[in-house]
Amino acid sequence: MTTEFIDALTQIVGAQAIKFDELMKLHTTLRVGGPADIFVTPPDAGSLKAAVSCCSAFHIPWMIIGNGSNLLVGDFGIRGVVFQIFQTMDDMRFEREAGGKARVIAGAGILLSKLARRIAQEGLAGFEFASGIPGTFGGAVTMNAGAYGGEIGPLVEYAVVLTRDGVKTLDAGELDFGYRTSVIQKEQMIVLEAALKLPYGDRETILAQIEELGLRRRQKQPLEYPSAGSTFKRPEGYFAGKLIEDAGLKGFHIGGAQVSHKHSGFVINTGDATAADVLALIRYIQARVKEKFGVAIEPEVRIVGQFEKD
Repeated sequence: MTTEFIDALTQIVGAQAIKFDELMKLHTTLRVGGPADIFVTPPDAGSLKAAVSCCSAFHIPWMIIGNGSNLLVGDFGIRGVVFQIFQTMDDMRFEREAGGKARVIAGAGILLSKLARRIAQEGLAGFEFASGIPGTFGGAVTMNAGAYGGEIGPLVEYAVVLTRDGVKTLDAGELDFGYRTSVIQKEQMIVLEAALKLPYGDRETILAQIEELGLRRRQKQPLEYPSAGSTFKRPEGYFAGKLIEDAGLKGFHIGGAQVSHKHSGFVINTGDATAADVLALIRYIQARVKEKFGVAIEPEVRIVGQFEKD
């Protein structure tokens, strides 16, 4: 990359926000991934918008990540610029509405766990399911994240997104939410902030529900190991974890990547996994389930970067 581009980027975000050859395993919950050429933590939405425009002007590839919870990065890293908005763009505010409801407006970088706790403390109901999802609000809106029978999509009133043509506000009808997808994902937009509409409820009941869901997660999911959360989407009419277990793959491993003994829907890093191990295990699981049951299972985890040396 040219000195001219780096100087322009530095002018936008500041030198302290830029790292070179930053290992992505430091920024993914799977704890695998090689170096990004340039790793940037823009301080706010305005600088992110300007920095993305700068990349486009210099024809530099770029991508956005949150806290890396749904991400598998290749062992040979990512060419271009990675923008991380986790721990920035994490403001939130409440607007009381008539009819016993409130609007919650939050930045894309806030963790779902933090957002859910703040919403509960405000006495607003309906977001409890999201309290244990390991990710940021922007990523959750982008992929219509869900758990325990709840999804983000039906709660979203509007989203402010960065598109190729600039910043736009999309209302609920324009977001085209589906199972683990949205128009944001399909059109490669970037969520800057979004608004939820939630009803008021009993604060203590809401907090108790969050605690109960947290206990269920700790009991049933391999939270003691690095993972990217649920590895596969739920195929229609089936449960991915059940298919994988019934295929005899519980505990099966390739290198340091293993199908969790606790929950077969999770591929975990037992300590020394490489991205190649994880990808090979994902592909093996897909082939075995297809062969045994005739069901195609699709990764929920986002697979990016280089898995082979140039």
